[in-house]
Amino acid sequence: MTLLEMAITEVRKLPEDKQDEIAALIIEELEDERRWASAFASSQDKLSKLAQNARASSRERVHEAVREPRLGAPPTRISQ
Repeated sequence: MTLLEMAITEVRKLPEDKQDEIAALIIEELEDERRWASAFASSQDKLSKLAQNARASSRERVHEAVREPRLGAPPTRISQ
């Protein structure tokens, strides 16, 4: 017997109004899971594009920093 079957067996022992309350909670939770799954699936393309843009922007800033002339004298090495 699965855990779900055990839970249903126990719920069936309750008064009908309590059974309905528990059933409503389960249905609500399942609908919520479906909404989250749908929202997450549809946002994957958007998230991927945002990540690509962030990486490209980061690369640009690194390249600009490398190309910019440094101000002042280069750091001196301390010999020991």
